[in-house]
Amino acid sequence: MKVPSLHWSAWLLATSVLAGAPFQGKLNGFPVNPYDPFCAMSCLRSLSSLMLSCSSMGDTVGMMTMSTSSACWAESTPYLTSLAWCMHTKCSEYNITNSKLEYFWETQTTGQSNAGEIGVPPKWSYSEALASVSSLPTVQLTPSDKWLNTTSLVSPLVYQEQWNVLTSVQRETAHENAYGIAMLVTGFGTPIVLTWIGYLPFLATLFRKLKPRLVWPSLVGTYQVRPLPFLLGNAPTVGQTFYIVMFLILNIVLTAVNFQSRQPNAWYSSTWTEIMAYVLYRTGAFAYIIAPLIWLFAGRNNILLWTTNWSHSTFLVLHRWVARIFTLQVLLHSVLAVILYKAEGTYAEEVKAPYWIWGIVATLCCVVLTFGSGLHVRKYAYEFFLLEHIVFSLILIVGCWYHAYDLYKYLGGYEDWMIAVSALWMFDRLGRVLRIAIAGPRRARVTVLSEDYVRVDVPGIRWGSEPGKHVYLYFPTLHPLRPWENHPFSVLQTALLRQQSHSHLGSDSISQNSANRPDDHHDIEKTTAKAVTAVPHHARPDMGLTLYIRRSAGATKHLAAHDSLFTLVEGPYPNNPTREVLRCDRLLLVCGGIGITGVLPFVNTHWNVKLAWSVRESARCLVEDLDGALSAVADKEVRVGSRLDVGQLLQEEMEAGWERVGVVVCGPGGLCDDVRAAVVAAGKLGKTEFELEVEAYSW
Repeated sequence: MKVPSLHWSAWLLATSVLAGAPFQGKLNGFPVNPYDPFCAMSCLRSLSSLMLSCSSMGDTVGMMTMSTSSACWAESTPYLTSLAWCMHTKCSEYNITNSKLEYFWETQTTGQSNAGEIGVPPKWSYSEALASVSSLPTVQLTPSDKWLNTTSLVSPLVYQEQWNVLTSVQRETAHENAYGIAMLVTGFGTPIVLTWIGYLPFLATLFRKLKPRLVWPSLVGTYQVRPLPFLLGNAPTVGQTFYIVMFLILNIVLTAVNFQSRQPNAWYSSTWTEIMAYVLYRTGAFAYIIAPLIWLFAGRNNILLWTTNWSHSTFLVLHRWVARIFTLQVLLHSVLAVILYKAEGTYAEEVKAPYWIWGIVATLCCVVLTFGSGLHVRKYAYEFFLLEHIVFSLILIVGCWYHAYDLYKYLGGYEDWMIAVSALWMFDRLGRVLRIAIAGPRRARVTVLSEDYVRVDVPGIRWGSEPGKHVYLYFPTLHPLRPWENHPFSVLQTALLRQQSHSHLGSDSISQNSANRPDDHHDIEKTTAKAVTAVPHHARPDMGLTLYIRRSAGATKHLAAHDSLFTLVEGPYPNNPTREVLRCDRLLLVCGGIGITGVLPFVNTHWNVKLAWSVRESARCLVEDLDGALSAVADKEVRVGSRLDVGQLLQEEMEAGWERVGVVVCGPGGLCDDVRAAVVAAGKLGKTEFELEVEAYSW
């Protein structure tokens, strides 16, 4: 009888609904066995290769070949009676019920329905065919026989070979599915488990003490947001590395263990060939099974962003590393296939098969996606990277689908994983469209602040004051041929930046000329005085979003002064969870350049804030434009043309006696990495507990 499809974890089940159709395949071992019962399938496989009187002859590349159709099997008395007798004698010792044998007979005798084949119903039922055998068959088939002309006994050796291959292949496929699902659940569940364990009162303190040692430090020196030399990529943190190493070791171990050979074998002539084939199967299956994890981690609408305290940047790092492990499995699968088929002498024939061609397509896509997603490509051709990533990912899904379909039809359930991938991708893309639709088309005002910086005001949007968020902006009219281009930006509520009438109690007016400062740091602002702002009762702050953009070599370089630029807004999305930093006694906001937009929303969400901001001389326009927002910050240090002393900032906070200090940094990679290193060093001292959030778009 048919067994319902495997119920995956809740997220896979939910997203699979979006695929629009139930899964057609079944996963072997959960609890499906396509060869059940083994005795009956071994009988069928022992006879199905023999020619019948109704078999047809064809011409293939000058060679005469014979094939047997479903209709031929359905009407052939020698075939039906021989199969019925074999099933009767071989299955009796396993206590297989007659109803189960009847079902097998109806669905498998003239074509495997569980593999998507539609067979012609046999002219007799199993019971009728068995009743047609009036006496014990006397013709004994041998392994060399090619024809079946009368009711016969199957060859014991052929039957044993079929039994061995069916039971061992079923065992292997059940193991590979179990191991693969274990990896998938581990990869998906680890962030959830670690997040929720961290909320337990007796573990929360321990987790906070471990962060400076096992979570925040970079694996390679102080490189994290900054790229490694020669643009080799971004070094993961120690915490991210634990996940990567765990997942890699899990892949290696489960790829290498628990194989079993059974000889003689109908498919494999030696133990070496058989084990090689099972490794081939397992690497391919693992690639299919972990594929949904790659798409999940890459999504902007990643469900794990809502259920864990892991950041979007962390999931993108894990996306790349899981994808690299996926590519290694695919390459190993492809290399083993070449070695195995050449050893068997069937390479020249197999390489022409459709499944092989689609496998090559999928393998090449993996290689292109892996090397075409390197930091050098993303840095110098980000728009090309986005388009290339989408196109080759789509081809990869198609290639994987037809590679499995042409080889197994729906047998084994490999297509299920591609359905899950498609559902996740569809869910993410529909989520993006929905966010854009909710915000609606907008007309933005672009103000040029300097040669390098512009300000973009998007009116009418009433969210954006929540800290730790970013949006993606589309400017379709800037590049009509590439309207899909978009970039992430931190956002501010326009109302926060509105120039206001104000007076300061206990402090002098703030100087805007760093050259007039007597100190060596060229501070234009450094005050802890209280700011009292007078706002008219009738004042109505503008509702909308404001973004500060540094024009680069991409689409943003075309931004110019405009009063009504057609704009699409997608968001908001979370950068990092803010729960822990906002629960600290003190909040230190460190930023550089336009990173100010990533930290200013924190000002109104905490009672005890210090802002430290440094900009280049060329970015003085930002300081001037943000004067209204800065005036509301009582404790601040703003520098133009000089760097912040991060170590001194942290030292001052520790000397102030705060028990827990939250540090949020946003800005250039060098600043972010310096702050990370300084917080790690200070946190290891144990005098003050720190929470660190890095708001950076190194992805």
